[in-house]
Amino acid sequence: MAVEWKNLDQLKSFDELKNVKRVNIRETMSGENGADRVRRYSVPMAAGMAYNYAAKQVDDDVLAVLVKMAEEAQLTDKYRELYNGAVINTGEKRMVLHQLCRGQLGNDVIADGVNKREFYVQQQERIAAFADKVHSGEITNEAGEKFTTVVQIGIGGSDLGPRALYIALENWAKANGKMKMDAHFISNVDPDDATAVLKSVDVAHSIFILVSKSGTTLETLTNEAFVKNELTKAGLDPAKHMITCTSETSPLAKNGGYMDAFFMDDYIGGRYSSSSVVGGAVLSLAFGPDVFAAILNGAAEEDRAATETDPLKNPDMLDALIGVYERNVLGYPATAVLPYSQALSRFPAHLQQLDMESNGKSVNRFGEPVDYVTGPIIFGEPGTNGQHSFYQLLHQGKTIVPLQFIGFRSSQIGNDVDIQGSTSQQKLCANVAAQIVAFACGKDDENLNKNFEGGRPSSIIIADKLTPEALGALLAHYENKVMFQGFLWNVNSFDQEGVQLGKTLAKKVLAHETDGALKVYSDLLKI
Repeated sequence: MAVEWKNLDQLKSFDELKNVKRVNIRETMSGENGADRVRRYSVPMAAGMAYNYAAKQVDDDVLAVLVKMAEEAQLTDKYRELYNGAVINTGEKRMVLHQLCRGQLGNDVIADGVNKREFYVQQQERIAAFADKVHSGEITNEAGEKFTTVVQIGIGGSDLGPRALYIALENWAKANGKMKMDAHFISNVDPDDATAVLKSVDVAHSIFILVSKSGTTLETLTNEAFVKNELTKAGLDPAKHMITCTSETSPLAKNGGYMDAFFMDDYIGGRYSSSSVVGGAVLSLAFGPDVFAAILNGAAEEDRAATETDPLKNPDMLDALIGVYERNVLGYPATAVLPYSQALSRFPAHLQQLDMESNGKSVNRFGEPVDYVTGPIIFGEPGTNGQHSFYQLLHQGKTIVPLQFIGFRSSQIGNDVDIQGSTSQQKLCANVAAQIVAFACGKDDENLNKNFEGGRPSSIIIADKLTPEALGALLAHYENKVMFQGFLWNVNSFDQEGVQLGKTLAKKVLAHETDGALKVYSDLLKI
């Protein structure tokens, strides 16, 4: 059967979903019913993880219709088309190949006369060889001394994903003898960002990675000039301290101003680029190529899990289906991502871009307006910090926000202490369990100020420990969830026209080609 791209409200199953009896989580999660749900409503993921959705507002009747929706929307077929090289990015008329960076799911994908899997592997091998030479001292600074620090210069997807992954594994790497170089990131065009980073590193022993696929990103090139000026002032040759990650057709490619250049292509969007050279260079330099390879392996395993045709055995697809039900039937406007791991402190920020830049659309993949809401607002903070911040609104506010917890049975480093009968990690995990049940079941109290209505839906991804493989699987899970939701909403999840207007107007301001309100604001800011 040929793939058909239909709007969500054209699916018969969507109408059926709106008429299914709503689930009372407070009832279903209480007592032995709740215990049974926790045992039953769980799906294995890659790297030994599991997606548990017992506290979501679904039951067997709702799930049966969601399965119908997955089949009617041809989610498996559309994913197959994507990884076999169909032009899924309709706005830019491009294939979508980020999964191909970490493994071959289907046929060979040939573009521009090149086998793209072989191209991505070649770039990974080049990065690995470069990193090994830096670590061994074969590649050194001008004084013949080893580089000790790597600094990535990029913005958006060139910063958020790689930064989140680096922070996630920094302490693990130190504890497991995998820390090769400290990494820092410069993203904001605010000069205070670059200044703070440059003051915190020894520039003479630093490699700077300039990341821009087009080679024309204003903020990134501005920060590159900032860094080059600092290197020059220190009596150093910028060309002997900088590498670039860019496309083969950009002005940064084959440029004598860099030690080396590693290549990406137009088939990998920025927010999906952590598996490419964008993440590969900085993570291979920081932790070693074997750690980056392990991240890719975990992601590839989760990509394979997403090919499962039964939605109830496919964690990424099921998460997507439940999310669309919450957004378009139950009417919930936001989703909170709550990792109970300090190492994942920047992971929600990455997911904000991944989700909101992908599915924050009001037209379908053919440029036609849609009559339903699409992507939710994404926010989050690590637990237990968030409990002492915005959980008040989540528990007792008038707006119900679905929650996605991420929890680990063991700490990354293993350094813990027993305090008052339990370890710190046990206390952390106790808070996760308590929050899930508290949100679902609530608590009655005659004093309404102390009353908890409950009925707040949540899921949790559970793993033993945050390892490189688990991190890769987490990354792929959310990428695939966003992809499946885009298929359901019939939007193009792989372009981002919404970020362009502000860039265009900013260029007009800098060229002093303004009038009206734009001129007044420019004057107020003394531009």
